[in-house]
Amino acid sequence: MNGDLGLFGQDPWWIVLLKVIGIFASLVLLTLFTIWWERRLVSRMQNRIGPNRVGPLGLLQSLMDGIKLALKEEIIPKTAYRAVYWLAPVISATMAFIAFAVIPFGPEVSIFGVMTPLQLTDFPVSVLYVLAVASIGIYGIVLAGWSSGSTYPLLGGLRSSAQMISYELAMSMSFVAVFLYAGTMSTSGIVAAQEPIWYAVILLPSFLIYVTSMVGETNRAPFDLPEAEGELVGGFHTEYSSLKFALFFLAEYINMVTVSALATTLFLGGWRAPWPISLWEGANSGWWPLLWFLVKVQLFIFVFIWLRGTLPRLRYDQFMRFGWKVLIPVSLVWIVIVATARVIRNEYSVSTQDILLWGAGLLVIVIIASWVLQWRSSRKEDAREREAAREAHGTFDPMAGGFPVPPLPGQEFTYTSRMSQRSLAGATVTAVTADELTQTAEPSPENPQEGTDA
Repeated sequence: MNGDLGLFGQDPWWIVLLKVIGIFASLVLLTLFTIWWERRLVSRMQNRIGPNRVGPLGLLQSLMDGIKLALKEEIIPKTAYRAVYWLAPVISATMAFIAFAVIPFGPEVSIFGVMTPLQLTDFPVSVLYVLAVASIGIYGIVLAGWSSGSTYPLLGGLRSSAQMISYELAMSMSFVAVFLYAGTMSTSGIVAAQEPIWYAVILLPSFLIYVTSMVGETNRAPFDLPEAEGELVGGFHTEYSSLKFALFFLAEYINMVTVSALATTLFLGGWRAPWPISLWEGANSGWWPLLWFLVKVQLFIFVFIWLRGTLPRLRYDQFMRFGWKVLIPVSLVWIVIVATARVIRNEYSVSTQDILLWGAGLLVIVIIASWVLQWRSSRKEDAREREAAREAHGTFDPMAGGFPVPPLPGQEFTYTSRMSQRSLAGATVTAVTADELTQTAEPSPENPQEGTDA
C-alpha cells in the first residue's frame, strides 16, 4: 500500500463491521494488558511482587478489577448536574475509541477472500481528525469536574483545559515538519513516505517534542496535574465511582495507546519493519506488519510506565512554563528550519538531510545558549533580591523573639556573637535546671520520702 486513498471506501459492509469490532476488541484487550504490564513493571522497579494470583502470572487481574468496578455501588453527589455528570465519562471513552479509525495497522491483506487495507478509513487530513477528536475528549474531563458540584474536581477540570491548550499547541506544531516533509496529512501517505528512512531520525526535534507533549496530553506522570492526589484528592474524577470511574480509567489507557500509535505512524515508519528485519523480503507484506506495529506501540507504552515509576510530579508553574517557554518556541524555530531546508532543496538541489542536520545542531546550540543565559540572569536576579532584602530588613536574627524562627524569603541568616552568648546562656540555664531537678529527685538521709514526694 503506497498511501493511495482510492483503496478506502470500497469495502463491503461486513468487512467494515469486522474492522470496527476488531479495533474495539483490540483496544479493550490492550487496555487490560497495559494495566497488568504497568503494575508488574512498577512493582519490579519498587522491589515488589505485583499481581500474580488471578490467572497465569496475574494476567486476569485487570479483568477482575474491571468486573469489580462495574459491580460496585454508585454514589452520585446531591449537588451534581446529573445530565452532564452522566455524559462526561461517555464523551471521554467514545472519543478515545473513534480516534483509532484512521490509524494504519498494516498493508493490504486478504480477509475471507477480500483484499482490504488494515485500516478502517483514511482521508487527506486524517491527522487533523485525530487532533480534533483528542480535543473533544478533553471536554469529558472538563465537564466531569464542573458537573460534580465539588471544588477539587472543578480545579482538576480547569487544570486539564489549560494543560490541553498548552501541550496540544506544541503537539500540533511537531506535526508541521512531518507534513512539510511527507507532502500529505493522511496517515497512510505518511507511512508510505517513510520507506527509505524514518522521520524520527531526520526530524528528531519534532519527535522529541511530540513524545514530551503526548505525556502531557494524556495526563500521565510526571504531568498528571489534573488528578494530583496530593493536592486535589483525585482530581476531576473524585466524585465518580463504579462504571463511570471505569470509563475514565478506560479512556486514559486507550489514549495512551492512541498517542503511541500516532507516534509510531508519524515518526517510526508505522507498520514497516525495523532494520535489519526489513532486509527480509516478506517483512512488509501479509500480516507480519501488524506485529511490528504492536511492538513499536508497546515500546512507547513502556516509556509511559518508565516515566511514572521514576520521575516525581512537577509543580504546576514548572509544568506550564515548560510548555509555553520551551516546547512551543523550540517548535516554532524548528518549523522555520524545516521549511527553509525544503525551499533550499527545491531551489538549489542541496541535500535536505545535510540542511536538517546543520539546522538541528544550530537549534541545540541556541537552546543551550539560552539556558545558560537564563541561568546566569536568574543568578543575578536572586543576588539583587537578596541585597535589596538585606538593605531593607538588615541582618536577620532568628533568636530575636526568644526562640528560633526560620528566615522569611529574602532574609539571610547571619550567626552573631550575641546569638552565641544567648545559646551559652540557654545551655547554662538548662544545666542548672537539670541539676536542681536531680537534687530534688534524690532522697535525703533525714527524710527518705522527700525524693519520692518530689
